[in-house]
Amino acid sequence: MTILQGLWFFVIGLLFAGFLLLEGFDFGVGMATRVVAKDGDERALYMRAIGPHWDGNEVWLITAGGAMFAAFPLWYASLFSGYYILLFLVLVALILRGVSFEFAGHAVTDRERGVWQMANFIGSLCAPLFLGMMLTSMIQGVTMDKEGNAWIGFFGVVNWLSVVGGIAVVFFCFVHGLHFLSLKLGRDDSRRMLNVTEKAYWIAYPALVVFVILSMVFTDFYSKRPLSTWLITVLILAFTIGGHVAAFKKRGGWAFTCSGLTLMSIIAFIFNGIFPRVMVAKDDSMSMLIKDASASPYTMKIMTVVLCCLLPIVLAYIVWSYYIQRKRLVPDDASKQEKVEVVRKAAAVR
Repeated sequence: MTILQGLWFFVIGLLFAGFLLLEGFDFGVGMATRVVAKDGDERALYMRAIGPHWDGNEVWLITAGGAMFAAFPLWYASLFSGYYILLFLVLVALILRGVSFEFAGHAVTDRERGVWQMANFIGSLCAPLFLGMMLTSMIQGVTMDKEGNAWIGFFGVVNWLSVVGGIAVVFFCFVHGLHFLSLKLGRDDSRRMLNVTEKAYWIAYPALVVFVILSMVFTDFYSKRPLSTWLITVLILAFTIGGHVAAFKKRGGWAFTCSGLTLMSIIAFIFNGIFPRVMVAKDDSMSMLIKDASASPYTMKIMTVVLCCLLPIVLAYIVWSYYIQRKRLVPDDASKQEKVEVVRKAAAVR
């Protein structure tokens, strides 16, 4: 395995981690529209909080898939063909969630707006669930041949570890979203978000124990890479405790940081465990290795040059976009604006 091959494996893992860090709170806010929000106006306010960011955050997933296609075409072909149905469901959930912002914003009646707010909730719930199930299914080992063709049956996707893993991703996205709202809403609403997460965190500890036990049974992570795997496991627990303590002390910024690092650590756990493989087979001799799945050295060099040129620009734009949208939202203003818009459109229809 060359340095560039290892670098691009790390970059793809970082892109998935960045996706969960940024899009994770978007998913969480979408889930909060039904779990926490009291009425349609509050749901509209929550959706407004992520309005400037959600579409840009989704680009991280697209970039991760594109980087996988260019750097490791065999990995891309095996993963996307083996998990075609599950990835299709992720895409449907993302599309449903994406269009819900536009249709909810242009709804004429409260009922119509409520339908699209529900669509946003469903998309925000299903996308991380299916993505988490895929990631925790692939680490258990799939049926493969020497050419990289993978066959994943129903129980290869739906099993104890994948279901627990999918629910874990949903849970931490939900908590991450509430922490984001605690930074975007007024003082009273901010405290309400942190009060919810303070109670919700008690669910995380037994769930983490169950996930670790299932990972020991169904993966080879703790036997093949024990030191690094246990280190990341401890980090996940530490970040979870840190988020819980920050929520208890009503420190929204620290809570948001810890929940984001927890989601990133989950990706680190997966990519560390499969290394130096990209696809884990039930028969480990059939597993696809990084060195066998990569593109040509020339392609790797060109991609690295492009990465070094564009990455600083992209990161600068992301920081700038969040900086100019840093102010907290005012519920009354959002509610009045939404109602005026509904009345105006209703009058135009008549």
